[in-house]
Amino acid sequence: MQLHLEPDELNLLANILLERVGTISAQAPSTGSVQSDRGIGQSPRFINDVLDKVLARDLRLDSDELEGVADLLRAQKRTLTEGIAHPENAAHKIEQQQKLGLLERVLERVTEACVMF
Repeated sequence: MQLHLEPDELNLLANILLERVGTISAQAPSTGSVQSDRGIGQSPRFINDVLDKVLARDLRLDSDELEGVADLLRAQKRTLTEGIAHPENAAHKIEQQQKLGLLERVLERVTEACVMF
């Protein structure tokens, strides 16, 4: 299944994946584990594979990849929603709301692609 996203949506997805790579990399030395126990959507290999596809603008993802991306997007949505509820300042809140709107569009497209499988 090939997913079609606009450039700003692709950039958002790439940023989310890069953040996740950074988070996993930071946790790996402390846990002594290369792969998280939270499933395929959290493994460094999965994240890197999807990130490579996003950066190459080649979004032919299989059903597992789509589900993993949807899980990541849902987790990011929860994080953004919590950040909006307790903003650092007004400018940060507006920025987070804009990011949330873009994220919701991406999540909707990914969800539609998952249903089509």
